[in-house]
Amino acid sequence: MKYAVLLGRLLFASIFLMSAFGHFSPTTIGFAAAQGVPLASLTVPLSGIMELVGGLSILLGYRGRWGAWLIVAFMVPVTLMMHQFWTISDPMAAQMDMVMFTKNLAITGGALLIAWFGTGPLSLDARSRQRESGTLGARVPA
Repeated sequence: MKYAVLLGRLLFASIFLMSAFGHFSPTTIGFAAAQGVPLASLTVPLSGIMELVGGLSILLGYRGRWGAWLIVAFMVPVTLMMHQFWTISDPMAAQMDMVMFTKNLAITGGALLIAWFGTGPLSLDARSRQRESGTLGARVPA
């Protein structure tokens, strides 16, 4: 089961790690500005940094709870500002944006679970706890 948690962290973090660098492109910044994001030239790259740091934190399991809260802090405003499906008149576009909105709700839920439960047994956080308790290298039942 500990490998399933590690795989879950990898899959969860991958979406943030793959998209973080796009937040520095003029196209992404311009799109966000067109959507009404305030100070897009500043806030969009900042959101890329939040994605990168939060994603790496969760992937490595290093201060994973903090990383998960960073992802929540990223997801909430992005979801509310970028996926306002209720304002779109074209039914097809509204449906697509609603899918993106609900996907982001699910991702936010996953981040909240990590914020509460932590990053699991195969993480730097768990290794640090074992070192502090003196059980590093001790056999722990799976």
